Amino acid sequence: MSTARSKSADTVLDPDLGAEAGASLAALAMEPRFRVRDYAVLLKPRVMSLVVFTALVGLVLAPAPIAPLTGIVAILCIALGAGAAGAINMWYDRDIDREMLRTMNRPLPAGRLHPRAALWFGSALAVGSVATMAAMVNWVAAGLLALTIAYYVFLYTMWLKRRTPYNIVIGGAAGAFPPMIGWAAVTGDVGLGAVVLFTIIFLWTPPHSWALALFRRSDYDRARVPMLPVVAGDRETRRQILLYTAILLPATFLPVVIGMSGPVYAGIVALLGVGLAVHAVKVWRDADGNEAARAMFFYTILYLFMLFVALLVDRAVPAVL
Repeated sequence: MSTARSKSADTVLDPDLGAEAGASLAALAMEPRFRVRDYAVLLKPRVMSLVVFTALVGLVLAPAPIAPLTGIVAILCIALGAGAAGAINMWYDRDIDREMLRTMNRPLPAGRLHPRAALWFGSALAVGSVATMAAMVNWVAAGLLALTIAYYVFLYTMWLKRRTPYNIVIGGAAGAFPPMIGWAAVTGDVGLGAVVLFTIIFLWTPPHSWALALFRRSDYDRARVPMLPVVAGDRETRRQILLYTAILLPATFLPVVIGMSGPVYAGIVALLGVGLAVHAVKVWRDADGNEAARAMFFYTILYLFMLFVALLVDRAVPAVL
């Protein structure tokens, strides 16, 4: 089979792929369902789902009513804005993604989409989501959404990620903005409750991300991404996980302190906190393997989700009673 590739294939295939594999990918890329799936992957749907949920909780907990249509538009804009940031991140990080087992089959490193398509797709979603938020919700929420996208793309993806092992400590703020945006969509400002929700996610991000980095260290090492285990070693990473967990646990009671939540939330979050503390201690003691880190990573996802569920349950219980 000739190694020459058609002009149309070159628009979607990585130059390092063999001609035979390239032809196969080109055929797949022509299928509409295959292309739609790849564009959906660009949005990082698993990350988006948690972003949307935390934003929804911020919207529900805000101390004011909101018209149903306005609320739906706000959540949709937040989802599209998160997807936009994810698509641009994949465009910029395609060289890193090619080196990591966890990401090498994404549409860009696998050659199923052209980088320019991802960049234009992400940029269009970013502009469209912010403009729609400004026109149909309010300017404060639109400004926060724009800040979140810019923070994730420029500060985290393009600057911090490849330069410092504390990239996710600072860059983690991008993932903490969504409940503030949801809150602002209702009130037109950023209240103390929104800041508390931001703080919880901000402090949750390092132990969550470093647990992943521990059991995926070889990936980050191969891609030369200076995550904490690569730069400072596993022991220091485990120590930092323990430290941030110790800071996070009391911070999760801030909603009770400011009167935003009550005993139902406090009871649930206390139980969740015990589980998180147990996982952090196991990670600290697991000097010979990364199974504890893997278990903690998946628990942290459940932990944050259930913590925000607890906020909603606490709010709903008085109404039911």
